[in-house]
Amino acid sequence: MINLAELGRVFIVCGNTDMRRGIDSLAYIVKKNFNLDLFSGCVFLFCGSRRDRFKC
Repeated sequence: MINLAELGRVFIVCGNTDMRRGIDSLAYIVKKNFNLDLFSGCVFLFCGSRRDRFKC
């Protein structure tokens, strides 16, 4: 189990994300929609339509 408190800043991306997307597509979403630095040490959690699986 991952302790989220030790990770620093954790962003939860709301809405349905196509879980078939790769890391490049997810990075593009973060950069375009949130204007955040991908290499700042933050963690981004993406939720699929089933809402029982996440991609980090």
